[in-house]
Amino acid sequence: MTQNTIVMESRHNVAEALKTATRPVAPDQEPLLREALGATLREYRSQSGFSLRELASLASVSPGYLSEIERGRKEVSSELLASVCHGMGISVASVIVEAASMMALDAAAAELAASMSHKRPNAGAVARER
Repeated sequence: MTQNTIVMESRHNVAEALKTATRPVAPDQEPLLREALGATLREYRSQSGFSLRELASLASVSPGYLSEIERGRKEVSSELLASVCHGMGISVASVIVEAASMMALDAAAAELAASMSHKRPNAGAVARER
């Protein structure tokens, strides 16, 4: 029962994060797509057991350039993204969905942190009144 409750709460949190993700966010708080795609590609590569050099060879790109993409320093073209995904045996769609989810959760976490910092002074005032 506890596990089901945790799953339900997790689904609720994701749903709330997605609602938050549709709200406009200040540009300096918005996660960058290239960073989310890079982190997602690195995570998939790590889970797949490929070294950077192996995957770079499979995708016909230099290891240095792939590293720059994974660190979010370079934009990845759709063609190169497809090549990297093909090398790992995963779909481009799964990488994009995962990256978008990461961006939504990051935005929700930033908004939650901001809202919590605004609520803390009131919580202290209530505690002192008792």
